[in-house]
Amino acid sequence: MARIAGVDIPDNKRGVIGLTYIFGIGRSKAAEILAKADVDPNKKVSEWSDDESTAIRTVITESTKVEGVLKSEIQLNIKRLMDIGCYRGLRHRRGLPVRGQKTKNNARTRKGKRKTVANKKKATK
Repeated sequence: MARIAGVDIPDNKRGVIGLTYIFGIGRSKAAEILAKADVDPNKKVSEWSDDESTAIRTVITESTKVEGVLKSEIQLNIKRLMDIGCYRGLRHRRGLPVRGQKTKNNARTRKGKRKTVANKKKATK
């Protein structure tokens, strides 16, 4: 099992798919990394030599932000939006959808479990 950027990459996957297990690397970025490292994208991770693994590691460290660095940068960006009080920051602060989605019916992922609000009782005469 190859270990790159603190993530165990499964041996039975193709190189392009295996690299997507790293946070911040998708299919196109993985193909780009393998091309820079001169590794066949269809080669399984278990078939990588030590030299190929090292080349992939160096390409990732010098060209892309991944895992912890990327996660902390994203959190800092969200914190900055909240601090300046822009609309997106307010939506983050309230836990509502940020990108313009409607909230009347859906948005359960952002809003959380339903909280039932009781009706007012009618006043008796």
